[in-house]
Amino acid sequence: MSAPTWPPGSGTDGYPTQNERPLGELFSDMTRSVQTLVRGEVEMAKTELSEQVSRAGKAGAMLAAAGVVGFVALLLLAFAAAWGLSEAVPEGVAFLAIGLLFVVTAALLAVVGKKRLQTVKPVPEQTVQTLRQDFDVARTSYARGAQN
Repeated sequence: MSAPTWPPGSGTDGYPTQNERPLGELFSDMTRSVQTLVRGEVEMAKTELSEQVSRAGKAGAMLAAAGVVGFVALLLLAFAAAWGLSEAVPEGVAFLAIGLLFVVTAALLAVVGKKRLQTVKPVPEQTVQTLRQDFDVARTSYARGAQN
């Protein structure tokens, strides 16, 4: 019968076996893993935010285009249409009717642009969700390690 080794679980020569790693090495691996995880989360947040910024830019451009189109249309086409309509009705009524038509058009474009702008989500939801999952896994792992 061979003599027991100390500490328990160590090899017969007093050194740790292949399955046991020094605490410093474990902490080093954990630190590298956390750094890699955080870098990945930051990259995912950047990607998600850039997509949202792109969508916001496009919606803003639509709103600006609605304003420009509405303004130019009111200036150029309203005069021509109102003068043409003034052949059938009094001039003041013709200009009022045409002006209201272009105001309604500009309002519709603004409403569509505003609705699209409301779909933009500035919070990177996928990143927040994965960070919560990572936190839960880390907390669970820590709790298991503290119990042992």
